[in-house]
Amino acid sequence: MPVLTRLIPSPVVVDIRPGALDDLAGVLVDQRISPTGHIAVAVSGGSGARLRERLAPALPGADWFEVGGGTIDDAVRLADEMKGGRYDAVVGLGGGKVIDCAKYSAARIGLPMVAVATNLSHDGICSPVSILANDAGRGSYGVPTPVAIVADLSVIREAPVRFVRSGIGDALSNISAVADWELANRVNGERIDGIAAAMARQAGEAVLRHPGGCGDDGFLTVLAEGLVLSGIAMSIAGHSRPSSGACHEISHALDLLYAGRAAAHGEQVGIGAAFATHLRGEAEAARRMAGALRRHGLPVVAEEIGFTDEEFVRAVEFAPQTRPGRYTILEHLDLPAARIAERYAQYVASVASVTG
Repeated sequence: MPVLTRLIPSPVVVDIRPGALDDLAGVLVDQRISPTGHIAVAVSGGSGARLRERLAPALPGADWFEVGGGTIDDAVRLADEMKGGRYDAVVGLGGGKVIDCAKYSAARIGLPMVAVATNLSHDGICSPVSILANDAGRGSYGVPTPVAIVADLSVIREAPVRFVRSGIGDALSNISAVADWELANRVNGERIDGIAAAMARQAGEAVLRHPGGCGDDGFLTVLAEGLVLSGIAMSIAGHSRPSSGACHEISHALDLLYAGRAAAHGEQVGIGAAFATHLRGEAEAARRMAGALRRHGLPVVAEEIGFTDEEFVRAVEFAPQTRPGRYTILEHLDLPAARIAERYAQYVASVASVTG
């Protein structure tokens, strides 16, 4: 008998709205994620402390753990602290570093994980990957997808707007990443998962086309949903292809070559996506993407994130080494530094008049 359908890995709860945080305890009980209420909550030392004070009365069975940072050592240390507690689940309450540490720690001790996002800086809120700093820079570690996603828009609006902008760049980069995946399919026969590609691309397109801004609930909802769909797309595909192409290779290269100077992840992949789109010969699409970045206050050229043209060109040349085996427009063109510099100068000239 042929298999006519398949199961798609996804959270059992996705709650995105103002006031969602106030119902966290109910989500944990009603969905049987934690029937006993005995949970481990990972928080940051800053905003996490304030949220702990707000949530602690509703979570009397919780033990609270402060996440020191976003390194692999921090995540291992967190897991060691949690492993003897006989918890029902781990809750990661905070931004990207906290959630990535909590995902890795939960996977290490075999517990389900709930992501409670306090900002929308990247698609890690629902991805099957933890991005953690290590001795070589940053590493991507495979983990299970969170079983529940809670994003309180009231809390997210309180965070610095740069976090929302970073999430916008990450979501928009899906469009370029899927185009790179399709290129690899045409040239090398790499298999594309149509559902994963559709989810990732439409998540990016929804953010690209939405008329709202960073402070609008309607736009923030679309952005949050897009980041969740990006994570689910990666789970479906079994890898990061739906959301990571030349855009992310360029960002990884900037991180590695210029450690300590890197901009926000979403800023880097946003520029990387617009430039990669230009490299694929889609000048008008690159201008549309740059216009969306500009409209939301994101940079569109390397100078705006503190890198010279020469430094950016060097990063683009180095970028394929960050993901051996991944085929994108960078590997396809295989341009020397002088040709990259020419193409980048053309890109800068093309987007110079874009206002958003």
